[in-house]
Amino acid sequence: GANVIAHARKDDAGHREFCERIAKENGIRIVPIYFDLTDQGTVKDAFKEICALKISVDGLVNNAGIGGNSLFRMTKMEELRDIFEVDFFGPYFLTQCVVKLMLRQKQGSIVNISSTSALDGNSGKTAYGSAKAALLTMTKCIAEELGTSGIRANAICPGVTETEMIKEMPEYIVDIEREATYLGSLAKTDDIAETAVFLLSDLSSYITGQAIRVDG
Repeated sequence: GANVIAHARKDDAGHREFCERIAKENGIRIVPIYFDLTDQGTVKDAFKEICALKISVDGLVNNAGIGGNSLFRMTKMEELRDIFEVDFFGPYFLTQCVVKLMLRQKQGSIVNISSTSALDGNSGKTAYGSAKAALLTMTKCIAEELGTSGIRANAICPGVTETEMIKEMPEYIVDIEREATYLGSLAKTDDIAETAVFLLSDLSSYITGQAIRVDG
């Protein structure tokens, strides 16, 4: 039932068609918007577009992310910086922008997609896990800073999920991860999305500053 501002990095006919189809199926409004999360200039321009829509922005989901699979000793600083740019610095700056609108409204819910790698520490995930851990700490800090202004912030920590990112992982690792779950299966994207919907909604109005595992 929510209207959505749907961000993608590049303008793409497939993305626009997807937004149109979902909007029609659900009787809602979806506004596609395109910008590079790692470019503060384009983020600022996009934020101006959002403000020009003159609609309330009640929720923000920071779900952009890139992975990385390299051992600590083999991780190049360039790779580390690239991961932090997308997984932490970009969401940090975008959230700073969107919070301006939420403060005017005196309400809002921020949902950051972190990772179980931020909580557990996994071999080969030093760079990725560190960036997601930074996002987790940001979540807890802004929850405390902005709570009395009616703004909540929570993080979802998915386990291995069936997305494009899983293709970067060796098949035997995926099998190990699947077998390690209590439910014997990997997460679907809907499992993560439905948790985000819960945290954005009034059903979770007294939940803030939390890291919620969705890992089976």
